[in-house]
Amino acid sequence: MPLVTSKDLFEKAYKKDYAIGAFNVNNMEIIQGIVDAAKEERSPLILQVSAGARKYANPVYLKKLVEAAIEDSGLPIVLHLDHGESFEVCKQCVDDGFTSVMIDASHHPLAENIAITKKVVEYAHAHGVVVEAELGRLAGIEDAVNVSEKDAAFTNPDEALEFVEKTGVDSLAIAIGTSHGAYKFSGEPKLDFDRLKEIDHKLKGTPLVLHGASTVSAEFVDLCNQHGGTIPGAQGVPEEMIRKAASMGVCKVNIDTDLRLAMTAAIRRELYENPSNFDPRKYLGPGREAIKRMVQHKLANVLGSTNLV
Repeated sequence: MPLVTSKDLFEKAYKKDYAIGAFNVNNMEIIQGIVDAAKEERSPLILQVSAGARKYANPVYLKKLVEAAIEDSGLPIVLHLDHGESFEVCKQCVDDGFTSVMIDASHHPLAENIAITKKVVEYAHAHGVVVEAELGRLAGIEDAVNVSEKDAAFTNPDEALEFVEKTGVDSLAIAIGTSHGAYKFSGEPKLDFDRLKEIDHKLKGTPLVLHGASTVSAEFVDLCNQHGGTIPGAQGVPEEMIRKAASMGVCKVNIDTDLRLAMTAAIRRELYENPSNFDPRKYLGPGREAIKRMVQHKLANVLGSTNLV
């Protein structure tokens, strides 16, 4: 099976009120953990590559690893560019064989965001590739994304309608209170579901995307801290909020921080308990298994995207 686009996956998810997991990948073990989980749960996947991943691992290596995952699993897998910072980056990924790209021009004024996004859409659609864009700005820090709380802005529903109509974008990432990184809320977690409902109503079926949607599980934070880590006060999006969003037009949920925490917690524990260990396979293996268990939980109990393949 070749790489697929997200178009059919999102249409089915929207109709049946579940979401497709979009997991950020950086190396072989992360990809293997995610894909092994999806194989057991019979779930389609979006594997996405950020600016940091492109710099760290080289897109050529990551694409070949994703192709190996398809050969091994037979799953429908989308290879997606996460937070493409320019038309040129999106064009390069389209030319390199990605089946989905995100253009993030959300830091520009609305008219400029529309113009940049439309240019990407025209090029990508001509090559059979789907496009995600962002309207509104999420706070937080993750790879190349760094937005202060004062610069964050929720998505305006009327602007969202104008944006989709003028750009022809295939899916829209919206800001309703989530944020990037491990420190999403300083107080009680809260998402603006009234805003989400209005956006979904106005866009009439356009798939919505939730960035910054990691749960930041206390299990993994505690494991890190117990074995030499320092991650105080980390807090993510409660799982019941993700489930509710998936029933309100959100078809794609981005997960990155939870992958990092799961893998790091397992590796820290292994090295702490076995300080003589210098074989990467013996600590990366537990990291891969931790990712698998975490992703299985997300697919089955949070996103509802199991038994679809």
